[in-house]
Formats: sequence, structure tokens, C-alpha cells
Amino acid sequence: MNGADVLDIAQEGIWVLIKVAGPIMLVALFVGLTIALFQALTQIQEMTLTFVPNIIAIFISLFVFLPFMGESLADFMGLIMERIVNLG
Repeated sequence: MNGADVLDIAQEGIWVLIKVAGPIMLVALFVGLTIALFQALTQIQEMTLTFVPNIIAIFISLFVFLPFMGESLADFMGLIMERIVNLG
């Protein structure tokens, strides 16, 4: 394995990380911005109002995106195993 192979694997790993974490982060960002806007408009400064809906939205999005995340990680693992087998 040379340096180019290592860089290819690292690059693919970063893209898989972005694909797996991106949807969850976008949901958390959207819910957080919505709650912050709601708090700014109503002047309600309750701390639990920021955490509870965000956690619920993240759990729901995890259930929704879990098949996609598992498939992406399985494909990446297959790519890594294929490269390991081709080394020998």
C-alpha cells in the first residue's frame, strides 16, 4: 500500500463521515434555529425548551436515517475489506 492508497481511503472515509453525520446535523441545526427564533419572538427564555425538542428531533431523525447510515457504513467497510484482500 502506497501513499496514494492511504489518501484515497482517508478521503473516502471523510465523505462517508459527512454522508452519515450530515442529515442528523442538519436536522439539529434546523430545529435549533427554529427554537431560537421562537424564543426571540416570544421572549421565553426557558432552558429546557432548547434541549427537549432538539433531542426528540435527533432521535426521530436517527430512526429515519438509520438504514441509509448503515448502508453507507457497510459499503465503506466492503471497500476496505476489498482493499485488504487485494493486498495479499
